[in-house]
Amino acid sequence: MPADTPRTAVVEMTGITIRFPGVLALDDVDFSLRAGEVHSLMGENGAGKSTLIKALTGVYPIDAGRIVVSGQERVFASTADAQSAGISTVYQEVNLSPNLSVGENIMLGHEPRRGRTIDWKAAHRAAAGHLESLGQSIDTRSLLSSHSIALQQLVAISRAMVLDAKVLILDEPTSSLDRGEVEQLFAVIRDLRDKGVAILFVSHFLDQVYEISDRITVLRNGALVGEYAVADLPRNALVTKMIGRELDDLAALSAVSARAIDRSGTPVLRASGIGRRGVLEPADLDIYEGEVVGIAGLLGSGRTELVRLLYGADRPDSGQTDVAGAAVRLTSPRQAIEHGIAFSSENRRAEGIIADLTVAENIVLGIQARRGALRKVGRAEQDAVVSEYIDALGVRPADPDMLAGNLSGGNQQKVLLGRWLATAPELLILDEPTRGIDVGAKADIQRKVAELSEQGLSVVFISSELEEVLRLAQRVVVMRDRRRIGELDSNDVDLDGLIDYIANKAEGSAA
Repeated sequence: MPADTPRTAVVEMTGITIRFPGVLALDDVDFSLRAGEVHSLMGENGAGKSTLIKALTGVYPIDAGRIVVSGQERVFASTADAQSAGISTVYQEVNLSPNLSVGENIMLGHEPRRGRTIDWKAAHRAAAGHLESLGQSIDTRSLLSSHSIALQQLVAISRAMVLDAKVLILDEPTSSLDRGEVEQLFAVIRDLRDKGVAILFVSHFLDQVYEISDRITVLRNGALVGEYAVADLPRNALVTKMIGRELDDLAALSAVSARAIDRSGTPVLRASGIGRRGVLEPADLDIYEGEVVGIAGLLGSGRTELVRLLYGADRPDSGQTDVAGAAVRLTSPRQAIEHGIAFSSENRRAEGIIADLTVAENIVLGIQARRGALRKVGRAEQDAVVSEYIDALGVRPADPDMLAGNLSGGNQQKVLLGRWLATAPELLILDEPTRGIDVGAKADIQRKVAELSEQGLSVVFISSELEEVLRLAQRVVVMRDRRRIGELDSNDVDLDGLIDYIANKAEGSAA
């Protein structure tokens, strides 16, 4: 924090308690946020971070405690009340209107008027001014949907600053950004901090937390663990405080990637020249029994496009797919499931978890899909399967009747994993299974993948965290510009080597 930045407490939350039916979500939590600082809120999924933020932004009423903003005690009955107090939030899924222009999004609800009509020239001038204050020069008349997620994040921040926000809450703002876009966002955050804005930053990326933050508050199981200056809290200590125990050394999983794979027989799946015009250039991929194949590359490199073709979620227009040595035509996910292929999408909210169904209903969906509508899964079998995977994957709370939408992100991911494991697949495709979840849940999922592969399950594993790919996979297929550019043995390459390969490997050179 710059030395000349005032350290006035803009937000003081004391004794905050929130109860839901059967759950004490927050238990006597204190939290303060100062002008001119970036303050990270850390904790495992389910620790209470989102609940605390929703109390501060007027989404949830508090059962006990006080909220003081700029020296005045506040009772927030709605998000509008919080906004009127100078508190704005930019969420992980940018809450904007892609069919409107950049300027319309920034000024929405605050357009200058000339009589009874909106003065659009003045509105776009004002929008451009807000963008320029963030160091951005964007055509305010361009459609929002024509811009990258990173620029949409900056538009969302500009919209927040229209309200002259004293407090800016950034909830997982970097989850879909590449490194260059993160640096651009961080430059804006630092500039706002230096202008005296109090910034609450929530992220599961520890490197980013330590790069941008001045202070860290840690929650665990709805209670306050402590508040720390970044310089006084080593990373290992932070992880221990978050999960309440020492995190086992994940380097032990390196034995998984070092495990020898027998590739002399027939592959579980062989894709030859599979591609789709304008989406993915034809690519080859073999996957053998008990093998973890990692797919690495930058966002937009074609990782997801490749696995969607393997699963039949999108139809290839070239190539051939063999499953267990027999040619198959996978034109739908149902056909893939029938051939023992399961796929967990990176977009777990839109294409994975069904928020309005219970945990139990979400888990048995995969079995029901494989059997078809006429062969219902009996109640006794449902109960046994659900209990098995809730226990095996450590879903918390262990309540099969809880709505899946009320679970934390990490526990939703475990429910999805349970859904597909219940179908007894031969091949499991995991696209960003640990994105946006805490270190404890991430470690649980990594260990489960390692255990399953040792038991003979074949896995395709996609992650933006390259260390994770190298830790789990025996082979790494590298993608760039929507084409397969090569393949590496994970025993023969380290992180720096993989990064260099992704960035610099010449087209057409030896893999």
